[in-house]
Amino acid sequence: MSSKRKICIVTGSRAEYGLLKPLIKDLKAEPEVETLLFVTGSHLSKKFGWTLSDIINDGFKPDAEIPLPVDENTDLSMAYSVAEAVKGFSDAYKKFQPDIVVVLGDRYEIFGAVSAAMLLNIPIAHIHGGERSEGAVDEAIRHAITKMSHLHFAAAEQYRKRIIQMGEAPTRVFDTGGLGVDVIKRTPLFSREEFEKIFSLKLKKRNLLVTYHPVTLDSESPAGQFKRLLNVLEENLPDTFIIFTKPNADAGSSGIAEAIDDFVRKYPENSAAYYSMGSKGYLSAMSMADAVVGNSSSGLLEAPTFHIGTINIGDRQKGRLKAASVIDCASDEASIRAAFIKLFSHDFKESLKQSVNPYGEGGASVKIKEVLRGVKLENILRKKFMDIH
Repeated sequence: MSSKRKICIVTGSRAEYGLLKPLIKDLKAEPEVETLLFVTGSHLSKKFGWTLSDIINDGFKPDAEIPLPVDENTDLSMAYSVAEAVKGFSDAYKKFQPDIVVVLGDRYEIFGAVSAAMLLNIPIAHIHGGERSEGAVDEAIRHAITKMSHLHFAAAEQYRKRIIQMGEAPTRVFDTGGLGVDVIKRTPLFSREEFEKIFSLKLKKRNLLVTYHPVTLDSESPAGQFKRLLNVLEENLPDTFIIFTKPNADAGSSGIAEAIDDFVRKYPENSAAYYSMGSKGYLSAMSMADAVVGNSSSGLLEAPTFHIGTINIGDRQKGRLKAASVIDCASDEASIRAAFIKLFSHDFKESLKQSVNPYGEGGASVKIKEVLRGVKLENILRKKFMDIH
Protein backbone atom coordinates (compact mmCIF):
# COMPACT_ATOMS: atom_id res chain seq x y z
CA MET A 1 0.00 0.00 0.00
CA SER A 2 1.40 3.40 -1.01
CA SER A 3 2.53 5.71 1.79
CA LYS A 4 2.38 8.72 -0.51
CA ARG A 5 -0.09 11.47 0.29
CA LYS A 6 -2.88 11.41 -2.29
CA ILE A 7 -3.77 14.94 -3.36
CA CYS A 8 -6.74 15.18 -5.72
CA ILE A 9 -7.14 18.27 -7.92
CA VAL A 10 -10.55 18.94 -9.46
CA THR A 11 -11.03 20.98 -12.63
CA GLY A 12 -14.28 21.78 -14.42
CA SER A 13 -13.54 24.64 -16.82
CA ARG A 14 -10.78 25.99 -19.07
CA ALA A 15 -10.29 29.14 -16.98
CA GLU A 16 -9.72 27.43 -13.66
CA TYR A 17 -7.58 24.70 -15.24
CA GLY A 18 -5.32 27.41 -16.68
CA LEU A 19 -4.72 28.70 -13.15
CA LEU A 20 -4.23 25.24 -11.65
CA LYS A 21 -1.69 24.04 -14.21
CA PRO A 22 1.48 25.20 -12.39
CA LEU A 23 0.23 23.65 -9.15
CA ILE A 24 -0.47 20.32 -10.88
CA LYS A 25 3.08 20.36 -12.31
CA ASP A 26 4.64 21.22 -8.95
CA LEU A 27 2.73 18.51 -7.10
CA LYS A 28 3.55 15.89 -9.71
CA ALA A 29 7.25 16.70 -9.22
CA GLU A 30 7.03 15.83 -5.50
CA PRO A 31 8.19 12.25 -4.91
CA GLU A 32 6.18 11.84 -1.69
CA VAL A 33 2.92 12.97 -3.32
CA GLU A 34 0.54 11.03 -5.56
CA THR A 35 -1.37 13.60 -7.60
CA LEU A 36 -4.84 12.66 -8.79
CA LEU A 37 -6.65 14.72 -11.44
CA PHE A 38 -10.44 14.61 -11.69
CA VAL A 39 -11.98 16.31 -14.74
CA THR A 40 -15.60 17.40 -15.13
CA GLY A 41 -17.89 20.14 -16.46
CA SER A 42 -17.31 21.85 -19.81
CA HIS A 43 -13.96 20.04 -20.25
CA LEU A 44 -16.00 17.01 -21.37
CA SER A 45 -18.37 18.88 -23.68
CA LYS A 46 -17.89 19.10 -27.45
CA LYS A 47 -20.11 22.18 -27.46
CA PHE A 48 -17.66 23.99 -25.20
CA GLY A 49 -14.52 22.96 -27.05
CA TRP A 50 -13.74 19.54 -25.47
CA THR A 51 -10.93 21.14 -23.44
CA LEU A 52 -10.04 17.76 -22.00
CA SER A 53 -7.76 17.66 -25.06
CA ASP A 54 -5.85 20.69 -23.71
CA ILE A 55 -5.23 18.84 -20.44
CA ILE A 56 -4.00 15.72 -22.26
CA ASN A 57 -1.80 17.81 -24.60
CA ASP A 58 -0.18 19.32 -21.50
CA GLY A 59 0.91 15.82 -20.53
CA PHE A 60 -1.66 15.17 -17.79
CA LYS A 61 -3.74 12.00 -17.73
CA PRO A 62 -7.08 12.38 -15.90
CA ASP A 63 -7.65 9.72 -13.24
CA ALA A 64 -11.42 10.22 -13.34
CA GLU A 65 -13.85 11.90 -15.72
CA ILE A 66 -17.23 12.99 -14.35
CA PRO A 67 -19.55 14.09 -17.21
CA LEU A 68 -22.32 16.58 -16.42
CA PRO A 69 -25.36 17.90 -18.38
CA VAL A 70 -23.74 21.27 -19.14
CA ASP A 71 -24.71 21.62 -22.81
CA GLU A 72 -28.18 23.04 -22.14
CA ASN A 73 -26.73 25.90 -20.01
CA THR A 74 -30.00 26.76 -18.26
CA ASP A 75 -30.60 27.34 -14.57
CA LEU A 76 -32.27 23.92 -14.39
CA SER A 77 -29.32 22.17 -16.07
CA MET A 78 -26.97 23.90 -13.62
CA ALA A 79 -29.01 22.50 -10.72
CA TYR A 80 -29.01 19.03 -12.31
CA SER A 81 -25.24 19.30 -12.83
CA VAL A 82 -24.69 19.85 -9.11
CA ALA A 83 -26.72 16.72 -8.34
CA GLU A 84 -24.82 14.67 -10.94
CA ALA A 85 -21.51 16.03 -9.64
CA VAL A 86 -22.28 14.94 -6.07
CA LYS A 87 -23.03 11.41 -7.31
CA GLY A 88 -20.15 11.15 -9.77
CA PHE A 89 -17.51 12.57 -7.43
CA SER A 90 -18.73 10.41 -4.55
CA ASP A 91 -18.05 7.32 -6.65
CA ALA A 92 -14.64 8.62 -7.77
CA TYR A 93 -13.57 9.54 -4.23
CA LYS A 94 -14.59 6.12 -2.95
CA LYS A 95 -12.54 4.46 -5.69
CA PHE A 96 -9.34 6.53 -5.35
CA GLN A 97 -9.45 7.43 -1.62
CA PRO A 98 -7.72 10.85 -1.76
CA ASP A 99 -6.26 12.37 1.40
CA ILE A 100 -7.05 15.95 0.31
CA VAL A 101 -9.29 17.41 -2.40
CA VAL A 102 -8.09 20.69 -3.95
CA VAL A 103 -10.51 23.04 -5.71
CA LEU A 104 -10.33 26.56 -7.09
CA GLY A 105 -13.00 29.20 -7.30
CA ASP A 106 -16.75 29.27 -7.34
CA ARG A 107 -18.43 27.31 -10.12
CA TYR A 108 -21.48 25.12 -9.57
CA GLU A 109 -19.76 21.87 -10.64
CA ILE A 110 -17.03 22.56 -8.07
CA PHE A 111 -19.74 23.04 -5.45
CA GLY A 112 -20.96 19.52 -6.26
CA ALA A 113 -17.44 18.09 -6.01
CA VAL A 114 -16.89 19.79 -2.64
CA SER A 115 -20.28 18.67 -1.27
CA ALA A 116 -19.37 15.05 -2.00
CA ALA A 117 -15.94 15.39 -0.36
CA MET A 118 -17.42 17.03 2.74
CA LEU A 119 -20.01 14.28 3.20
CA LEU A 120 -17.32 11.62 2.77
CA ASN A 121 -15.09 13.29 5.39
CA ILE A 122 -12.29 14.15 2.98
CA PRO A 123 -10.31 17.33 3.83
CA ILE A 124 -10.86 20.15 1.31
CA ALA A 125 -8.38 22.85 0.27
CA HIS A 126 -9.91 25.90 -1.41
CA ILE A 127 -8.03 28.38 -3.62
CA HIS A 128 -9.29 31.92 -4.36
CA GLY A 129 -11.77 32.09 -1.49
CA GLY A 130 -12.78 35.29 0.29
CA GLU A 131 -13.41 37.20 -2.94
CA ARG A 132 -16.56 39.03 -3.97
CA SER A 133 -18.45 38.98 -7.27
CA GLU A 134 -21.83 40.41 -6.43
CA GLY A 135 -23.40 40.08 -9.88
CA ALA A 136 -23.27 36.29 -10.07
CA VAL A 137 -24.44 33.21 -8.20
CA ASP A 138 -20.71 32.43 -7.94
CA GLU A 139 -20.59 34.74 -4.90
CA ALA A 140 -22.78 32.47 -2.77
CA ILE A 141 -21.12 29.31 -4.08
CA ARG A 142 -17.64 30.63 -3.28
CA HIS A 143 -18.54 31.46 0.33
CA ALA A 144 -20.33 28.12 0.75
CA ILE A 145 -17.20 26.29 -0.43
CA THR A 146 -15.15 28.31 2.06
CA LYS A 147 -17.31 27.08 4.94
CA MET A 148 -17.01 23.48 3.75
CA SER A 149 -13.22 23.69 3.37
CA HIS A 150 -10.42 23.02 5.83
CA LEU A 151 -7.49 24.86 4.21
CA HIS A 152 -7.70 28.20 2.45
CA PHE A 153 -5.33 29.80 -0.05
CA ALA A 154 -6.29 33.43 -0.59
CA ALA A 155 -5.04 35.55 -3.49
CA ALA A 156 -4.56 38.70 -1.39
CA GLU A 157 -4.37 39.77 2.26
CA GLN A 158 -7.78 41.43 2.03
CA TYR A 159 -9.30 38.08 1.06
CA ARG A 160 -7.41 36.24 3.81
CA LYS A 161 -8.97 38.60 6.35
CA ARG A 162 -12.44 38.06 4.90
CA ILE A 163 -12.09 34.28 5.20
CA ILE A 164 -11.12 34.72 8.85
CA GLN A 165 -14.11 37.05 9.24
CA MET A 166 -16.26 34.11 8.11
CA GLY A 167 -15.14 32.17 11.17
CA GLU A 168 -12.20 30.22 9.73
CA ALA A 169 -9.14 29.61 11.92
CA PRO A 170 -6.28 32.02 10.99
CA THR A 171 -3.76 29.16 11.15
CA ARG A 172 -5.56 27.50 8.25
CA VAL A 173 -5.77 30.58 6.01
CA PHE A 174 -2.81 31.53 3.82
CA ASP A 175 -2.18 34.62 1.69
CA THR A 176 -0.36 33.07 -1.27
CA GLY A 177 -1.13 35.58 -4.03
CA GLY A 178 -2.87 34.61 -7.25
CA LEU A 179 -1.95 31.61 -9.38
CA GLY A 180 -2.53 33.64 -12.55
CA VAL A 181 0.76 35.48 -12.11
CA ASP A 182 2.60 32.13 -11.84
CA VAL A 183 1.02 30.96 -15.08
CA ILE A 184 2.17 34.10 -16.90
CA LYS A 185 5.73 33.86 -15.58
CA ARG A 186 6.03 30.15 -16.47
CA THR A 187 4.49 30.30 -19.96
CA PRO A 188 6.75 30.96 -22.99
CA LEU A 189 4.41 33.05 -25.11
CA PHE A 190 3.99 32.95 -28.88
CA SER A 191 5.54 35.70 -30.96
CA ARG A 192 3.11 37.83 -32.96
CA GLU A 193 4.05 35.98 -36.15
CA GLU A 194 3.59 32.55 -34.52
CA PHE A 195 0.30 33.59 -32.96
CA GLU A 196 -1.16 34.87 -36.23
CA LYS A 197 -0.13 31.69 -38.04
CA ILE A 198 -1.44 29.27 -35.41
CA PHE A 199 -4.82 31.02 -35.06
CA SER A 200 -5.15 32.00 -38.73
CA LEU A 201 -5.74 35.69 -38.15
CA LYS A 202 -4.10 39.05 -38.80
CA LEU A 203 -3.83 41.49 -35.91
CA LYS A 204 -4.32 45.20 -36.51
CA LYS A 205 -3.16 48.53 -35.09
CA ARG A 206 -5.46 48.03 -32.10
CA ASN A 207 -6.38 44.64 -30.68
CA LEU A 208 -8.92 43.67 -28.03
CA LEU A 209 -9.45 40.42 -26.12
CA VAL A 210 -13.15 40.13 -25.28
CA THR A 211 -14.72 37.69 -22.82
CA TYR A 212 -18.26 38.22 -21.59
CA HIS A 213 -20.05 35.78 -19.27
CA PRO A 214 -23.74 35.78 -18.28
CA VAL A 215 -24.55 37.88 -15.23
CA THR A 216 -26.61 35.19 -13.53
CA LEU A 217 -28.37 37.40 -10.97
CA ASP A 218 -29.69 39.99 -13.46
CA SER A 219 -33.27 39.90 -14.77
CA GLU A 220 -32.28 41.11 -18.24
CA SER A 221 -31.17 38.49 -20.78
CA PRO A 222 -27.36 38.09 -21.02
CA ALA A 223 -27.54 38.35 -24.81
CA GLY A 224 -29.35 41.69 -24.54
CA GLN A 225 -26.62 43.06 -22.27
CA PHE A 226 -23.88 41.76 -24.53
CA LYS A 227 -25.43 43.33 -27.65
CA ARG A 228 -24.71 46.78 -26.22
CA LEU A 229 -21.01 45.93 -26.04
CA LEU A 230 -21.08 44.66 -29.62
CA ASN A 231 -22.66 47.93 -30.76
CA VAL A 232 -19.76 49.89 -29.27
CA LEU A 233 -17.18 47.47 -30.65
CA GLU A 234 -18.58 48.06 -34.14
CA GLU A 235 -17.81 51.75 -33.72
CA ASN A 236 -14.11 50.92 -33.17
CA LEU A 237 -13.74 49.18 -36.55
CA PRO A 238 -11.99 48.99 -39.04
CA ASP A 239 -8.63 49.62 -37.31
CA THR A 240 -9.30 47.12 -34.51
CA PHE A 241 -9.08 43.33 -34.36
CA ILE A 242 -11.28 41.62 -31.77
CA ILE A 243 -10.54 38.18 -30.34
CA PHE A 244 -13.59 36.72 -28.62
CA THR A 245 -13.39 33.84 -26.16
CA LYS A 246 -16.81 32.32 -25.74
CA PRO A 247 -18.52 32.13 -22.33
CA ASN A 248 -18.52 29.33 -19.77
CA ALA A 249 -21.31 26.77 -19.47
CA ASP A 250 -23.66 28.98 -17.44
CA ALA A 251 -27.34 29.76 -17.82
CA GLY A 252 -27.72 32.20 -20.71
CA SER A 253 -24.36 31.53 -22.35
CA SER A 254 -25.86 30.24 -25.62
CA GLY A 255 -27.30 33.64 -26.55
CA ILE A 256 -23.91 35.29 -26.07
CA ALA A 257 -22.12 32.61 -28.12
CA GLU A 258 -24.64 33.03 -30.96
CA ALA A 259 -24.20 36.81 -30.94
CA ILE A 260 -20.42 36.37 -31.16
CA ASP A 261 -20.78 34.03 -34.13
CA ASP A 262 -23.03 36.54 -35.90
CA PHE A 263 -20.49 39.33 -35.31
CA VAL A 264 -17.58 37.25 -36.63
CA ARG A 265 -19.54 36.27 -39.73
CA LYS A 266 -20.29 39.96 -40.33
CA TYR A 267 -16.71 41.14 -39.72
CA PRO A 268 -14.39 38.22 -40.63
CA GLU A 269 -11.42 40.52 -41.27
CA ASN A 270 -11.74 42.16 -37.87
CA SER A 271 -12.68 39.37 -35.49
CA ALA A 272 -12.27 35.74 -34.52
CA ALA A 273 -13.88 33.57 -31.84
CA TYR A 274 -12.79 30.54 -29.82
CA TYR A 275 -14.19 28.39 -27.04
CA SER A 276 -10.65 27.68 -25.95
CA MET A 277 -7.30 29.01 -27.14
CA GLY A 278 -5.37 27.00 -24.58
CA SER A 279 -3.57 28.75 -21.75
CA LYS A 280 -0.55 29.65 -23.90
CA GLY A 281 -2.72 30.96 -26.73
CA TYR A 282 -4.94 32.99 -24.41
CA LEU A 283 -2.05 34.59 -22.54
CA SER A 284 -0.26 35.30 -25.83
CA ALA A 285 -3.39 37.05 -27.08
CA MET A 286 -3.52 39.06 -23.86
CA SER A 287 0.13 40.08 -24.20
CA MET A 288 -0.57 41.52 -27.67
CA ALA A 289 -3.88 43.18 -26.81
CA ASP A 290 -4.49 46.80 -25.92
CA ALA A 291 -7.06 45.68 -23.38
CA VAL A 292 -9.15 42.87 -21.96
CA VAL A 293 -12.83 43.77 -22.36
CA GLY A 294 -15.93 42.23 -20.79
CA ASN A 295 -16.56 40.83 -17.31
CA SER A 296 -14.05 38.00 -16.92
CA SER A 297 -11.89 37.71 -13.82
CA SER A 298 -8.83 37.40 -16.08
CA GLY A 299 -9.08 41.15 -16.70
CA LEU A 300 -8.47 41.64 -13.00
CA LEU A 301 -6.18 38.72 -12.11
CA GLU A 302 -3.82 38.53 -15.09
CA ALA A 303 -4.13 41.59 -17.36
CA PRO A 304 -2.41 44.02 -14.92
CA THR A 305 0.78 41.92 -15.08
CA PHE A 306 1.00 42.71 -18.81
CA HIS A 307 0.53 46.45 -18.12
CA ILE A 308 -2.53 46.59 -20.36
CA GLY A 309 -5.94 48.07 -19.64
CA THR A 310 -9.14 46.31 -18.66
CA ILE A 311 -12.68 47.47 -19.36
CA ASN A 312 -14.76 45.72 -16.72
CA ILE A 313 -18.45 45.93 -17.59
CA GLY A 314 -21.34 45.64 -15.13
CA ASP A 315 -21.55 43.99 -11.72
CA ARG A 316 -20.22 40.47 -12.34
CA GLN A 317 -16.85 41.33 -10.73
CA LYS A 318 -18.22 43.92 -8.32
CA GLY A 319 -16.38 43.77 -5.00
CA ARG A 320 -13.14 42.26 -6.30
CA LEU A 321 -9.75 43.85 -5.68
CA LYS A 322 -8.71 45.81 -8.79
CA ALA A 323 -5.56 47.42 -10.16
CA ALA A 324 -5.53 51.02 -11.38
CA SER A 325 -5.44 49.60 -14.92
CA VAL A 326 -9.07 48.44 -14.57
CA ILE A 327 -11.78 50.76 -15.89
CA ASP A 328 -15.15 49.93 -14.33
CA CYS A 329 -18.25 50.90 -16.28
CA ALA A 330 -21.98 50.22 -16.32
CA SER A 331 -23.46 48.02 -19.04
CA ASP A 332 -25.23 50.78 -21.02
CA GLU A 333 -23.74 51.91 -24.32
CA ALA A 334 -22.85 55.41 -23.16
CA SER A 335 -20.82 54.07 -20.24
CA ILE A 336 -19.04 51.48 -22.38
CA ARG A 337 -18.26 54.12 -25.00
CA ALA A 338 -16.83 56.43 -22.32
CA ALA A 339 -14.67 53.57 -21.03
CA PHE A 340 -13.16 53.10 -24.50
CA ILE A 341 -12.40 56.82 -24.77
CA LYS A 342 -10.52 56.61 -21.46
CA LEU A 343 -8.76 53.38 -22.48
CA PHE A 344 -7.24 54.97 -25.59
CA SER A 345 -6.44 58.32 -23.95
CA HIS A 346 -2.79 59.38 -23.69
CA ASP A 347 -2.86 59.82 -19.91
CA PHE A 348 -4.35 56.40 -19.25
CA LYS A 349 -1.92 54.65 -21.60
CA GLU A 350 0.97 56.36 -19.82
CA SER A 351 -0.39 55.31 -16.42
CA LEU A 352 -0.33 51.65 -17.45
CA LYS A 353 3.48 51.64 -17.32
CA GLN A 354 3.28 51.92 -13.52
CA SER A 355 0.33 49.59 -12.97
CA VAL A 356 0.77 47.01 -10.19
CA ASN A 357 -1.06 43.69 -9.99
CA PRO A 358 -2.72 43.44 -6.54
CA TYR A 359 -2.57 39.65 -6.79
CA GLY A 360 1.18 39.53 -6.29
CA GLU A 361 4.33 38.86 -8.26
CA GLY A 362 4.26 35.06 -8.43
CA GLY A 363 5.19 32.15 -6.21
CA ALA A 364 1.64 31.11 -5.22
CA SER A 365 1.98 27.59 -6.62
CA VAL A 366 5.05 26.73 -4.54
CA LYS A 367 3.48 28.16 -1.39
CA ILE A 368 0.31 26.13 -1.88
CA LYS A 369 2.26 22.98 -2.72
CA GLU A 370 4.35 23.24 0.44
CA VAL A 371 1.28 23.49 2.66
CA LEU A 372 -0.52 20.63 0.90
CA ARG A 373 2.57 18.45 1.08
CA GLY A 374 3.37 19.06 4.73
CA VAL A 375 0.19 19.94 6.63
CA LYS A 376 -0.82 17.54 9.38
CA LEU A 377 -4.15 15.91 8.57
CA GLU A 378 -4.93 14.50 12.01
CA ASN A 379 -8.09 16.17 13.34
CA ILE A 380 -8.16 18.58 10.37
CA LEU A 381 -11.84 17.75 9.79
CA ARG A 382 -12.75 19.26 13.17
CA LYS A 383 -13.47 22.95 12.71
CA LYS A 384 -14.24 25.53 15.34
CA PHE A 385 -16.03 28.72 14.36
CA MET A 386 -13.67 31.54 15.36
CA ASP A 387 -15.66 34.49 16.64
CA ILE A 388 -14.20 37.97 16.10
CA HIS A 389 -14.20 39.93 19.36
